[in-house]
Amino acid sequence: MTDTECTATQQVRPARAEDVPAVKAVTDAAYHPYIARIGVVPQPMEADHAADVAAGKVFVTGEPVVGLVVVEVFADHLFLDSIAVRPDAHGTGVGRRLLRFVDARARALGLDEIRLYTNALMWENQKIYPRYGYEVVARRVDGPYDRIHYRKRLG
Repeated sequence: MTDTECTATQQVRPARAEDVPAVKAVTDAAYHPYIARIGVVPQPMEADHAADVAAGKVFVTGEPVVGLVVVEVFADHLFLDSIAVRPDAHGTGVGRRLLRFVDARARALGLDEIRLYTNALMWENQKIYPRYGYEVVARRVDGPYDRIHYRKRLG
């Protein structure tokens, strides 16, 4: 990989309309393995990706896209709605880069808190988020989803 390619793959940028198929593909690939475990289709797989991209909520990394985050701005926090990394890119730092981007995005917006939730049966996430400064604040059942809610306060 050349230095230019390496730099391009490390950038996180707003998704564009032409990225919608890749956003769907990466999201589906990342969440599909959980269907059998949790017994329902994970919500990110059912999102309106085109609407989220058009609303400026989706940020991607890689050319081609290997990872993405979907965030929503609220008055007192940034909500991390979804993070997805293509399975063949696991362990390459893509998720870490995206989580750092979310921190930077919240700070740039003048927000000092990030919130997210994950399905209680997605055990892998429960190990990852605390390593990046997230703390558990609640566990709630929302329809078919048993969710663990996290927050991160930015210093």
